[in-house]
Amino acid sequence: MKKSEENTKSRIEKLSESLGEFNIDKKNKQVNNNYNSSFKTSEVIVLLLITVVVSLIMGGLVTYKLSYNSGKNIDSELQEFIKNYEYITENYYDDLDKTKLIDSAIAGMLTTLDKNSSYVGSTDSNFSVFLEGNYKGVGLQVYNDDNGNVVIYNVLEDSPASNAGLTAGDVITKINDESVIGKKTDEFSAIIKRQAKEFNLTYKRGEAENTVKIKVSNISLTSVVSNIINKDNKKIGYIRMTIFANNTYKQFKKALEKLEKEEVDSLIIDLRDNSGGHLSVAEDIISLFLDSSHPIYQIESKNGKSKYFSKGKTDKKYKIVVLVNNESASASEVTASALKEQYGATIIGKKTYGKGTVQELQTLPNGEQYKLTTKTWLTSKGKRIQGKGVDPDIEVDLDEKYYSEPTDENDNQLQKALEEVIK
Repeated sequence: MKKSEENTKSRIEKLSESLGEFNIDKKNKQVNNNYNSSFKTSEVIVLLLITVVVSLIMGGLVTYKLSYNSGKNIDSELQEFIKNYEYITENYYDDLDKTKLIDSAIAGMLTTLDKNSSYVGSTDSNFSVFLEGNYKGVGLQVYNDDNGNVVIYNVLEDSPASNAGLTAGDVITKINDESVIGKKTDEFSAIIKRQAKEFNLTYKRGEAENTVKIKVSNISLTSVVSNIINKDNKKIGYIRMTIFANNTYKQFKKALEKLEKEEVDSLIIDLRDNSGGHLSVAEDIISLFLDSSHPIYQIESKNGKSKYFSKGKTDKKYKIVVLVNNESASASEVTASALKEQYGATIIGKKTYGKGTVQELQTLPNGEQYKLTTKTWLTSKGKRIQGKGVDPDIEVDLDEKYYSEPTDENDNQLQKALEEVIK
């Protein structure tokens, strides 16, 4: 709205400057100076008539020009929206929340675009929490069972919830004296967020009901796990990333440095089921393996194409295998394709998701957020992956045994990666 007001003000100022050439008072003053005489009654009447006519003409010109410019700078579709917005706010029978009305309109617009442009919600939504990598809470992940109970799905390590002895499968019944039976998970989360630094949580484990005190604290989400796998007298480093959050690079770098300190012979990077996250985080992680002579991805927008290069200082020398599947998307695909094309890494698993677009997050005045697709990214060699994905060098379907018994031995994709790095 401010921009529109500034444009209107600018048009009026320019119009006023042009009207100065026809300033009647200025012209009359010049006439007085030149002729140094007074006007007769008939001359006054004529001048008054001229003044009225000129004023009407100029008034019409001003109205026409403002109306013309206004229509020129505002799309007819937007004029239609404003017209209906004003009609709704002026004629709706009850009170209206205008901010909510505009937010809903924005959310509606996004539904007509690609599936990755969407209304996210508040800044403390799950989407934002995972991308930030930390939040204020107790470290619980919950779900609703078939009976509508709030059941613990996962307890984060070293969190207030784990320190209080809570575990997966516990059914939460009360927060302080407020029952949560029948509450949906988002309602439960809202209740938790309203709590002060410490509160009572009541839960059922089997038939027994217990109450524990829990403190709210800053929870840092772990998105990187690592270890060393010994096979055929070789030390193989293994790093799994679940998301590219703000704190993922720091965790990845720490894990990589620890593995290199142990003098691993090769590295497996597991990006299976990693839906992506911040592109800048992927860029930083790739830069740990490649020097600055390597392009790592390209961005295409309405303004053309741009190449982005590694920020690293040296090339690593050990063998790398990247594990991917159909759910590896976005920043995961950037990482996998860059390491494949520029480092020579081997990709094992299934074709990736194929998300070759970039979203920008916008925050509205009330804290609600939406993401909009603004660009397309290409691999370092200019290949499009939108809707296509990154093809593995070695395609391997995950064995059904892994789903019923998820062990490293039953993970045949991991086993194939181990075979590859020790060749």
